[in-house]
Amino acid sequence: MVSTDRLLAFAALSFLLIVVPGPSVLFVVGRALAQGRRAALTTVVGNTLGAYVLVVGVALGVGSVVERSVVVFTVLKLAGAAYLVHLGVRAWRERGSLRAAFTGDAERQGGRRTFWEGFAVGVTNPKTIVFFAAVLPQFVDRGHGHAVVQMLLLGLVFNVIAVACDSVWGLVAATARDWFASSPRRLSAVGGAGGLAMIGLGVTVAVTGRKD
Repeated sequence: MVSTDRLLAFAALSFLLIVVPGPSVLFVVGRALAQGRRAALTTVVGNTLGAYVLVVGVALGVGSVVERSVVVFTVLKLAGAAYLVHLGVRAWRERGSLRAAFTGDAERQGGRRTFWEGFAVGVTNPKTIVFFAAVLPQFVDRGHGHAVVQMLLLGLVFNVIAVACDSVWGLVAATARDWFASSPRRLSAVGGAGGLAMIGLGVTVAVTGRKD
């Protein structure tokens, strides 16, 4: 099984990724501002389920290959790191556009539709796809075997953190919608900080990895 130190290290990296406002967070926030707390939390549940589908896909499709190939692992890691940096730079450049996500009007929808739209965002989130493909294999303890089981466990840790963090984003946005929407400068600061954090995460992924 995954050792405690690897589990904690993965949880820390996951937290850094999750708190950055990406597609999933913006979708949750948009729902919170347009439709309130219930819609936000329903979106979070759907989003999390979609993200775990990605975990299963990576674990079953990539885990066994990466476990045996240092070359594949390195390619995935560097590609993932580069894309994370790219997302960070783009988030920094487009930080002013966050206002649209906070002020956009949306029609109220049923809980089932809200759930499945959240699922769609979670399963197609490029930031999450890259993170799972590039980072999950790094924390697999090859000496203990069962790479797929280890990835599924690590993915579960990621999703528990995601549920907590995304729920907080949604609840805060629903409570403070007027405060956020009244100041483009505040929204720009959120986007800029998120972009810098993403760049830092990409650099961290690039310079760390397994030793074998």
